[in-house]
Amino acid sequence: MPDQASDGVFETAGAAPGSPGAAPAVHVEGVWKRFGQQIAVSGIDLTLPAGRFIGLVGPNGAGKTTTLSMITGLLRPDAGRIQVAGHDVWRDPESVAQVKARIGILPEGLRMFERLSGRELLAYSGRLRGLPGAEVDKRATQLLDVLDLAGSQNKLVVDYSTGMRKKIGLAAALLHNPEVLFLDEPFEGVDPVSAQTIRGVLERYTGSGATVVFSSHVMELVESLCDWVAVMAGGHIRAQGPLAEVKGSAATLQEAFLELVGAGSRDAAGDSLDWLGGGRGGERDGRR
Repeated sequence: MPDQASDGVFETAGAAPGSPGAAPAVHVEGVWKRFGQQIAVSGIDLTLPAGRFIGLVGPNGAGKTTTLSMITGLLRPDAGRIQVAGHDVWRDPESVAQVKARIGILPEGLRMFERLSGRELLAYSGRLRGLPGAEVDKRATQLLDVLDLAGSQNKLVVDYSTGMRKKIGLAAALLHNPEVLFLDEPFEGVDPVSAQTIRGVLERYTGSGATVVFSSHVMELVESLCDWVAVMAGGHIRAQGPLAEVKGSAATLQEAFLELVGAGSRDAAGDSLDWLGGGRGGERDGRR
């Protein structure tokens, strides 16, 4: 597991990122999830390499959040097998505990203890993880400083902006220095300054040999950050692999994505809306 140096820089231990001997960060085999008559995830197979910045991309309703919830032990699959950091997520309570000790999670719509200050939230999270108090305080100070929250550390979380909430949530997820970090739409609703800060921390973290898996439907963001991508649509994995391999001959990931999810056939949809915006000036004139 990577460890954190006293200056706040993440350091790595063990196999180099992406080396042949490195076990995958996540291995998903034949996983299904149904909600009533709705099939959210349809028997997917997914292998995510360790030490990479990985994007799980897809349109709204593709099954990304459901998949991440099952991988992180928040939602039990109906069938299939999931391993994270070499441990079976759903085999037994002990294996679930082993996985949760090795991962950090920043889910979409994260609910926090809003009547705690930012520093109090980190102190509580670290001690809940079993870290010594002095170590929690040291790491909290470093994270608050790096994430530009030091000036707001004594403010209640309920008074934080969206960007600040995402940053304090990320700090809580990183506090125990996990092997694999899962983020669901971490940049949604975040201002450009906060987004750049979060991006810098994540790049530093993966540079240490740790793994980041984040979901998004913003292809430009994924293409600028990730070196490995999985494309999901309709509960199926449509493609997975290094960014260049998934892009293929397409100029951008956006183009490759639209082709993979079959969105090209919708380009002509605007033809049926020829009335929209047309003749508006004449309509105004006619109402006079």
